[in-house]
Order: sequence, then C-alpha cells, then structure tokens
Amino acid sequence: MGTVAGSLSKCMAQKMNTIRIIGGGLAGLSLGIALRRRNVPVILHEALSYPRHRVCGEFISGVSPGTLEQLGITSFFQHAARPQQVAWLAEQKLLGKFSLPEPAYAISRYDLDHQLSEHLQALGGEVRLLSREQPLATQGTVWSAGRRPAQGPWIGLKAHVRGVSLRAGLEMHLGKGGYAGLVEVGDGWVNVCGLFRLSDQRMPKQFLLLGYLRFVGLSALAEKLAAAEWREGSQSAVAGFHLGQQASLPGVACVGDAHSIIPPFTGNGMSMALEGAALAVEPLVEYAHGHCSWGATLEALNGMANRKFDRRLQLAGACQQLLMAPWFRRPLEILTENQLLPFRTLFTLTRN
Repeated sequence: MGTVAGSLSKCMAQKMNTIRIIGGGLAGLSLGIALRRRNVPVILHEALSYPRHRVCGEFISGVSPGTLEQLGITSFFQHAARPQQVAWLAEQKLLGKFSLPEPAYAISRYDLDHQLSEHLQALGGEVRLLSREQPLATQGTVWSAGRRPAQGPWIGLKAHVRGVSLRAGLEMHLGKGGYAGLVEVGDGWVNVCGLFRLSDQRMPKQFLLLGYLRFVGLSALAEKLAAAEWREGSQSAVAGFHLGQQASLPGVACVGDAHSIIPPFTGNGMSMALEGAALAVEPLVEYAHGHCSWGATLEALNGMANRKFDRRLQLAGACQQLLMAPWFRRPLEILTENQLLPFRTLFTLTRN
C-alpha cells in the first residue's frame, strides 16, 4: 500500500511545476519544507554546506506560533531558550531595561539550519550542496541567498563565546558608529553579533570583532569578551550590503534578506525571514499546480511582502539613523534616565 501511495505522490509531483530555491538559509529552508508538506517538488541550491556559522543575531522576536505551524517547523523551536528581558547599554552605562510583549527565541543557526536541511530532505526535497547558482529569470526560481553584493557602509561580525554573564536575556550595547547584541543560544554559548560602520583601520582578522568593538567605543565589552572562551570556527563576517528593501530581480521571487534587510538592533531579521517564507507558500503552491502564471505569482509575492514589511523597515531605518547619530547620544541618555523612551512601543511597531 505504501508503495502505491508513494508512486501516486511521485506521479502527482511530476505533473507540478518545480520550485528552485537558491540559498539554503532560514528563509529558503523553511519555504522548502512548507512546499514539500504540500507535495510541491523542490530543488534547493546551497553554495556551501552544513553545519556552519552565519552572521546572525540568533534572536527571533516577533514570529507567531501560527507562522511556525504554517511552515511546519514548530518542533525545531520547542527546546530553544525563550528570553524576554532586554537591556540597552551605552559604553557599560545601562540606558534602559524592559520586557518584550512575548518571549523571543534564541537559537544557534549552526544547529538549526543543519536540522532544517535534513528535514527538507526527509520530506523528499532535493538539497544540492556546494551548488552556487545565479539569480536568472527562469520560471519557478526563488532567490533566498541572503544579501546581494552592494555598495554599503556596514560590516556585520559574529562569534560564540562562553564564560560571560548577561544583565538580561538580550543585551544591546550601543557604541559610536555601531552596536552589538549578546544572547545565550545554548550550552552556555553566547552569540555576539554586531553591526559597525566600515573602518579603514587595519585590524587583525582573528580579532576583528574585538577590534571593531574598541573602534566604536565599546572597549569594556571587548575586554570582557577577550577573557572569555571563544568557540572554534564561530567567527564570521559579512560586508558589502545596504539595509532596507533590496533591489528587485526581474523574473525572480525574492524572500528573506534577498527582499529586505531590517536593521539588526530590532531583533526582527530572523522573524522577517520566516514571515516572508510563509507569505510565499500559497502563491507558489498555486503556481506549482498551474493555477497561476509566473508573472502573476511574482506580482502577488511582491505586493504581499511590500505591504507586510514596508512600514517596519521605514521605522527601523529612521530609528537606526538616530542611534548612529553622535548628537543624539545625550538626548537618548536624558530620555532613558527619565523613562521617556518607549522601548516596548518601538519594538512592537518594528514587528507590525
């Protein structure tokens, strides 16, 4: 009976359009899983291999249980840490502390992406590792390979360290021209991920994160991390990108960071990757079944993503400009000292 059912499923899949997903990050893998759960044939191309570390805050705030359920990945978050307290600091001075409306998820991408890849294959999806593809305008192609190379003033850096204590579930350290977030992601490891303005100063590659922390005035944090245990192979870097909505690719569906990159201080980047994948599921299923042309599918996907994310991207971009402005540092301190800065409201608005 199982053989007959399997043959029927394979026959049905052969009659459907195949979805090619280029990029095996959070958006691409979760989208592939959701499509396979609906019997859509999926081929995912990943330029490198699993497991590996990525530049990522590893902090998911804003994703709903319904989104995880729609994607079919709820079980992968059942044992994740659920931080809710957030502390903002500027050069070791506590600016403010608040609770998120809902607990977030803190989870290592090193483990998560590997597990999602194996699950996608178990569902019958084809995962091609070490397969570097280009975003060609071919029907059924989804580009989820993260940021595209572009002129930009930023560098993102990440590492796992152990042996540091945190003042809250998530610590955000604000410097002059950059910031860093710290969150425990399991087994005592703390993910340290920062966004910094690119510097012309020469810094040793193996100490690049510490160098940038000192460069933006977070020397006390740098010394604290220098004394910690560093996880081998966890140091990662990415540069050559700009924040906000990314340039569209004609004829190609873009999800995750390929569509838009929200400033990481919001803690909403991973959530947007999952939300974007969830938005794409039903239009792609309709296309796979031949119920909708590829052009109409792209139009629907772009429209939904723009309506979903435009406002939060604009607000987050404006807030980041203020955070990075030297003249705003003293007003920021005054506002926080008098409990006039609406941390919780800003977090909520960058998630809706």
